Amino acid sequence: MPADSTVTDERVRQETVLARLMKRPELGAIAGLVLVTIFFMFTANGAMFTLSGVMNFLTPAAQLGILAIGASLLMIGGEFDLSIGSMVAFAGMIFGALVVNLGLPLIVAIPGTLVFAGLMGVVNGQLVIRTGLPSFIVTLAFLFILRGLSLVGLKYITGGSTQLRGVRDAVGDDWLAPFFSGDAFTGLFSTLAKWGWIDTFKSGAPKVPGVPVEILWFIGIALVATWVLLRTPAGNWIFAAGGDRNAASNSGVPVNRVKTTLFVVTACCAALVAIMTVIDAGSTDARRGFQKEFEAIIAAVIGGTLLTGGYGSAIGAFFGSIIFGMVVIGLTYTTIDQDWFQVFLGGMLLLAVIFNNVIRKRVTGER
Repeated sequence: MPADSTVTDERVRQETVLARLMKRPELGAIAGLVLVTIFFMFTANGAMFTLSGVMNFLTPAAQLGILAIGASLLMIGGEFDLSIGSMVAFAGMIFGALVVNLGLPLIVAIPGTLVFAGLMGVVNGQLVIRTGLPSFIVTLAFLFILRGLSLVGLKYITGGSTQLRGVRDAVGDDWLAPFFSGDAFTGLFSTLAKWGWIDTFKSGAPKVPGVPVEILWFIGIALVATWVLLRTPAGNWIFAAGGDRNAASNSGVPVNRVKTTLFVVTACCAALVAIMTVIDAGSTDARRGFQKEFEAIIAAVIGGTLLTGGYGSAIGAFFGSIIFGMVVIGLTYTTIDQDWFQVFLGGMLLLAVIFNNVIRKRVTGER
């Protein structure tokens, strides 16, 4: 090549700041969160952004977010699980039966519930792998199977009802209960109330007694999932399995084991949500988790996870879930009809897919 050539080797070509930013899966979710926050700052009353208001929308966001992070990992690995909403009901039934009907302590009932959920995840994963059927079809079937098992099972163990009560009484003062229900850091919040740093009732009690434990689980799971994806060989395997299964397998990646493990993780995330919500409510019913599978996938897509696999972010699902919680609760602080939430949900899904599949391609040149 002539010495005066201006051609630059693409291997040493520097990326623009815009190109680097556009490669981040969570960029769209962060931008969406900023826009939604600005919207509610102008349309909602001031109570929404007080400490109690923030806790109000973070709590449902956390419950959805745990599901969304599991769904996001599985989608990055190239698969779907449409049964996680039904898994919440099924795991809730198993957990309720263990603590109410069998009288087992939480140290036995919680692992037992997670094992049941994990086994269903193994069944899903193995059916997908061994039959070659799309995970969409297999898990759609289990959406109905698990929902039906929840209905039949609850009627059997309760003598005809689709709701099982008495969980709170059965749990009682079990030492594990505070880790899955209620508020954390209550002493700290009481101290802050005494110092006048947070709002209090006339009695002097803090309006926000603590941080709901599901929020702490949400943050912890998001951090662990992000670490796994970005800092471990398992994370590389997940991206590789979802990006190009054949190439990953030829490179020594245990694709089948990775996919099965991801199905188990997703099912266990659903079981964890079931355990926390059942203890909080003191009961479980067959409609628990209804349509949560779609909301979790939408939150993952809003967070930058591609429907085609091989690309995504747990932190993106984290922010996508916060957007979801902010909107569903934020509308109650406005004069806007809450049914607009459905319109927003569909619009955000469409915009997220457009952003992921069109805009990012044009800027980065990626597939």
